[in-house]
Amino acid sequence: MNCVLYSGTKNASSWAMRAWLALREAGIEFEERVVDIRRPQRFKNLEKVARFSPPGAVPVLVVDHQVIFDSLAIMEFANECADGALLPREMMLRARARSLMAWQHSGLSNICPRISFESAFYPDKRELSEAEQTQVSFLFGVWENQLQQSQGSFLCGALSLADLNFVPSLIRILRHHDNVEMFPLVAAWSDRLLRRESVQEWMREAERLPHVWYDDYLLL
Repeated sequence: MNCVLYSGTKNASSWAMRAWLALREAGIEFEERVVDIRRPQRFKNLEKVARFSPPGAVPVLVVDHQVIFDSLAIMEFANECADGALLPREMMLRARARSLMAWQHSGLSNICPRISFESAFYPDKRELSEAEQTQVSFLFGVWENQLQQSQGSFLCGALSLADLNFVPSLIRILRHHDNVEMFPLVAAWSDRLLRRESVQEWMREAERLPHVWYDDYLLL
């Protein structure tokens, strides 16, 4: 099986990161072709992707000339290649994991569009507004409750696609709001995730790249 992942600029492409992590954790060998999605070259580069992938976006996984687009589809493919190891075996727990994944895929909350993945790498961070802090507490509460129910190290017991799907959101939130004292399970969970070698590998490269600046970052 020959796999080519069209990924994105590592300090700007949270969706590509999700697919990349799933492939890594599934132990799938793949060639990575990084598509520079920074402006202004972003538009010309994604036009090239659109020639073989309908959405014209990254990530895209090409497997023996077959195209799999969208991060969620790539993550599910990685799970199937790993004989289902990245989703719970029990049906209802597996459905719960997929519900969490779908929530992230549909936007998760109002905070993610306002705190871009790019801004997680800025040397100086803006203060979160009161509304944003409320959103952070809400998300931490959901994760804390899920971890209590799972009674494991991760959201559904063992590491799953649900955990990997939240990694980019955790990075952007924790780099703006690192006070998780009221949510000890979230603190331990996020630490386990961010210390994984797959996450560390992506982040090492992301940290070396020039910052992708957005002029409206400081606007609340």
